[in-house]
Formats: sequence, C-alpha cells, structure tokens
Amino acid sequence: MSVQIAPITESLSQFLAQHDYSKIAVLVDEYTNKYCFPLIESLLPKGSIKIQIKSGEQHKTIASCEKVWEGLTRANMDRHALMINLGGGVIGDLGGFCASTYKRGIDFIQIPTTLLAQVDASVGGKLGIDFHGLKNHIGVFQLPKTVLIDPLFIQSLPRRQQISGFAEIIKHCLIRDGLMWDRIRQASFEDLDLAELISHSVAIKQAVVAEDPKEKGLRKILNFGHTLGHAIETYLMEQGKRKILHGEAIACGMIMEAFLSYERGLIELTDLESIESYVFETYGRVILKEDEIPAILKLTAQDKKNKGTEIRFSLLTGLGDCGYDIPVSTSEMKKAILYYLN
Repeated sequence: MSVQIAPITESLSQFLAQHDYSKIAVLVDEYTNKYCFPLIESLLPKGSIKIQIKSGEQHKTIASCEKVWEGLTRANMDRHALMINLGGGVIGDLGGFCASTYKRGIDFIQIPTTLLAQVDASVGGKLGIDFHGLKNHIGVFQLPKTVLIDPLFIQSLPRRQQISGFAEIIKHCLIRDGLMWDRIRQASFEDLDLAELISHSVAIKQAVVAEDPKEKGLRKILNFGHTLGHAIETYLMEQGKRKILHGEAIACGMIMEAFLSYERGLIELTDLESIESYVFETYGRVILKEDEIPAILKLTAQDKKNKGTEIRFSLLTGLGDCGYDIPVSTSEMKKAILYYLN
C-alpha cells in the first residue's frame, strides 16, 4: 500500500491521471464538506458525486453505512468506480468498510484530514463500524489503493483535535522508537515539527503492518494503550457531556498500561514517571469515579486481542519496545485504573 505525503493538489491529480474509473464518489461529513472538499473539488472529473454523513463516533454505525450504500446505488456506481474518503478516522473506517462491501468491493482511497487519521487510522487497512456501543466491532481488513496525506488539512483543526491525534504519535514512539520519545517529551506540542512526526509515525505503522497485515502477532503492539483506553472511551461515550476524544482516551490508557508494564517488571520506575509526567502535562486528567471501574472493566471483555476468557494486553518492554498477548487479570486492571485516578 502506498502512502504519499504531499500537497493534495499534486498527489490526487497524479493518482486520478493514472487510473480510469467509471465514476467517483467522495464521502464527507459536514466539516470536511465545508473546509476540505473545496480543496479537491476542481480536481474531480465531471459526474463525480458527493455523499455526506454526520460527523462523530456516535454516527459510525450501520445506519450511516446504509446511507452510503444507498447513495452509491442511486448513482448507479458499478464495480469500476472509486470512493474517496475525505475526513478523519470515522470517515476513513466507515467509508472503507462501505466500499469494501459494496458489490463485494470497489476501489477506495483515503485522504485523512485529521492528525489522528493521518498518523494512524488511514494506514493499515483496518476498516469497520461500531455496533451496540462497541468500537470497531464489525469490520474487515482491506487496503486502500493509496493514502494521500497533506499536513495542510490539520491546520484547520481545533487544538483539542490536534492534541488528540498526537496521542498516537506518542504511542508509536513508545512502542518502536525510544530516541524519538526522548526528543518529543522534552518539547511542548506547539514546538514540534508535525510534518516530520507524521512521516515518522506512518513509517513505523507501515513497517509493522507489512510484517503482520492481519494482526496475528506483531501488529498487536499498535494497540498499546488501547485495551483500557477503548474501554474508557466506550464507557464515557454513553455518559453524555463526559464523552472524550479517541486520543484523550488512549492517553489515559497509555498511563494505565505503562503502570501495568512497570508492575510486571518490564520497564523501570523512571520510565513510568516520564510517561506519566508528559502525558498528564499534555492531556490533563480525565475524571473517572471509583464506582465506575466495574463497568469499564466489563467492556475490556470485548477487546479483539482477547483469547477465550483471557484479557490480553500489549505492554511496554522498554522505551521503544513492546510485547503482546500478555494476559492481565481483573484485579491488575483495577489497580492500574486506581493508579491513574490517584
């Protein structure tokens, strides 16, 4: 799978010139329709269509898929058509899933417009939707024809959205590049070169995915911070105004799972303290109540890394290294959440 980091006017024009598609559909939400679609509209051939869904994780559902499939069908899109997913992780995951299942699969490309999608969600071919509140519960593995990344898109994002995406950059450093971790933790977010970090994260994820495309082994390290992080994100999604962004949840999860790594003797106390200090300084602390822990822990039973009744984690084995398929007990998880809270 190719990933290009370049001005979108160049990369998309080049891609379309090299391929002959019967028709093109662009999937957007209300934000990318307003801020991002105008940047590519003039590059599209006549007869291209636009399908719009509502933004937000709460709309990453089968109902939104039905709207997309209906739009493709109404436009008489055949199997020689192309879908362009223009947006963040929700658009990329859902749009790729819809394209992969429409008429048993049409080509699609990802144009990620958030930092989170550029460094993580758009790379690797994981596609899917949430189901009954469970994240990415229904989905497939299918690579896009290409991923076109233009850092210009993220300039229009609110700071909170940018910081959310930065969590995945931190994760990539912690699991694969200790030297880069040392660099970023000594700088504030505003002082970092995002274009460089996007390229760095994409290279790490591409290398891991190339070795393990279907997440049978090594690719599981990309889930560091996600077992407890996803559970917290899912739980708070149902709590109205307490809902948090994906990266904010993964920041919580990284502190908790770094604590588990320390408890297992896999990293030093100084390593845990450096992670905790930087992540808290960057993200603050998510408010959770001790009596909510059982509900959060219950959600970890749905994690896709599990085997049977074992809740399996990816834990740090050093700064820049990570192990996977490590069983963790309910009592250990509770202790990790309490550590975060206190």
